[in-house]
Amino acid sequence: MTIQAELLEEIEAFVRAGGMAVTTFGRLTVNDGNFVTRLKRGGGITTRTVERVRAYMRDNGSAPAPAPLDRVADALDRLAPAFVPEADLSAADAFVWQDGCLEPVARVSHVELGLLKGIDVQMATLMDNTRRFAGALPANNALLWGARGMGKSSLVKAVHAHLNEDRPAAVALVEIHREDIGSLPRLLHILRDSGRRCLLFCDDLSFDGREASYKSLKAVLEGGIEGRPSNVIFYATSNRRHLMPRDMIENERSTAINPAEATDEKVSLSDRFGLWLGFHACDQATYMEMIEGYAAHYGLGLPAGELGAEANEWSVTRGARSGRVAWHFIQDLAGRLGKRLE
Repeated sequence: MTIQAELLEEIEAFVRAGGMAVTTFGRLTVNDGNFVTRLKRGGGITTRTVERVRAYMRDNGSAPAPAPLDRVADALDRLAPAFVPEADLSAADAFVWQDGCLEPVARVSHVELGLLKGIDVQMATLMDNTRRFAGALPANNALLWGARGMGKSSLVKAVHAHLNEDRPAAVALVEIHREDIGSLPRLLHILRDSGRRCLLFCDDLSFDGREASYKSLKAVLEGGIEGRPSNVIFYATSNRRHLMPRDMIENERSTAINPAEATDEKVSLSDRFGLWLGFHACDQATYMEMIEGYAAHYGLGLPAGELGAEANEWSVTRGARSGRVAWHFIQDLAGRLGKRLE
């Protein structure tokens, strides 16, 4: 049983014993009347929130019967739109959207822009697009797709860090997890009201089976009544060019009355991204450029011939060459040399 399922059972037993509405429970524990509903729908939850909820149930072992005003508030919760909390986006330069709240990130784990090799064109294009957005000029949503481990998410974080070094607090980076896409309209409402320019980022975005959440994402990006807020831009990374597996698109084509219409429906999501940046597997020369760049940056003094031989052997054992494989080798090498990567 998952942590979400266990916690849900505990919550249901608690509210049942005390005659408390789940909306009241959500407001009292995490200031969100829809907390239990989102949990039932499979929404993600952090360890800190689990501890917070369980601490509340421990401290209130016998839940009090709801007062008349609580019953009125619960009825209004069911009729009114979901509460949208205020957010202070000046608290940090990066946030993670979790459990209906924006959690500040004090330090973003990122690679220096100059250490990303073999993606010069993608880097220049994304940097130019992001600079225009930061300057309140027209810019496109971007889809970074292609080979795994070739720096898609690293580039987004590096561009954000580089831009904020040049112009402090120019853009806030807000990460939303793929499983929380259903709450995207709510998040956009918060970001729109904040007034700060925000780079909304979803790593490893893709859809499988008969998921319908991609349709709501299409409306949010472009095409809905409200559309994307002018102070928000959306960047996503994916191993799939159209964010969906090929067999899913082909199955739709084979069973539809009009195959072309079925295919258009599936691929139109990726069309909402005005900027497509492809990332492809690197060759041996680029792989070694990555290794040498990391080694020089972190002062890993190893003779060039020995460094190359060990790096090549590492890639052979992994059966791949990529930026991620290069970084894993550098971590192993630094550990063997007793050096920190700071």
